[in-house]
Amino acid sequence: MASSQGGVSAVTAPQSQHISNGAQWNNMGVSQHQHQHHTARSLDRALDDAVCSGILNLSGRKLREYPGVSYDLTDTTQADLSKNRLTEVPAEVCLFAPLESLHLYHNCIKCVPEAIINLQMLTYLDISRNLLSVLPQYLFGLPLKVLLVSNNKLACLPDHIGNAKGLMELDISCNEIQVLPAQVGQLHALRELNIRKNCLHILPEELSDLPLIRLDFSCNKITEIPTAYRKLRQLQHIVLDNNPCSPPPAQICLKGKVHIFKYLNIQACRTDKKPDSLELPSLGKRCLPQALTDSMEDFYPNKNHGPDSGIGSDNGEKRLSTTEPSDDDTMSLHSQVSETARADAPPATLQDGLLQRSGPL
Repeated sequence: MASSQGGVSAVTAPQSQHISNGAQWNNMGVSQHQHQHHTARSLDRALDDAVCSGILNLSGRKLREYPGVSYDLTDTTQADLSKNRLTEVPAEVCLFAPLESLHLYHNCIKCVPEAIINLQMLTYLDISRNLLSVLPQYLFGLPLKVLLVSNNKLACLPDHIGNAKGLMELDISCNEIQVLPAQVGQLHALRELNIRKNCLHILPEELSDLPLIRLDFSCNKITEIPTAYRKLRQLQHIVLDNNPCSPPPAQICLKGKVHIFKYLNIQACRTDKKPDSLELPSLGKRCLPQALTDSMEDFYPNKNHGPDSGIGSDNGEKRLSTTEPSDDDTMSLHSQVSETARADAPPATLQDGLLQRSGPL
């Protein structure tokens, strides 16, 4: 009897476990269906809100395609499609003519479509953390003020970047850029430049013409800071760690911006001899001694040789002050004059202890 009860219990135990596992899977399926229904309902709500407000927020929904095809969102001014799985910029978004701000951060976008040129009101574009390998020329035909393209696969910047005259912030950090084009120096409105963690060896001197407030070129292969960067008078923050810089020395770089700029000014003094920001006395020009002449007025320009000076008097009573030359001094001066006199000058004679010309006066 006991054995039969044990057999029954042994059979019912696996059955009950199987039933509980089935119920668990069933509950998971129901919860997943409910989650999808809730997500779809919240997505519809977000699209409806965008129609009314002009602000589209579809961030963090794991979207692979743009879901708002059946909605009229042409009046949208701000669009956030970040943290999804989009592989391209939705063509529908490129038709939002009044769009001013576009967030495409953290997707799988490989290229920027030419249709983006329709967004002639776009001033803010964040396309960081994607798979871009090139920035197209037409991108810089937009009135962008902020362009964030960090954490992509960019190997270079196009020369047309100089066309973005209104650009105030450029972030191209964490890419594979080896050279910055000189046209970056044409971004005369640029205030912040982040080129951290690239493969740069040289910094272009053209950056010294920009009104930069913040400059970050850390984690590169920069070996020298151009002395022209001392002209960045508006610069408040400079980040240059993790670079093999030799000038300035590491101990100077660790002390901060003020010491770096002092070093650059000193280097400029040694090379240019005319620093822009340090007012040092010029030692290049020295006064050359004037050639000796045979005129007493040249030797004593401030002496009054008028009729009452005692010079040239006929009565033999010469009124010599303590500052006037004695006869010995006059003889010494005469010897110097005779050695340096011009070839065509008439010979000079000494009469009555005074130096006079033998020619006509």
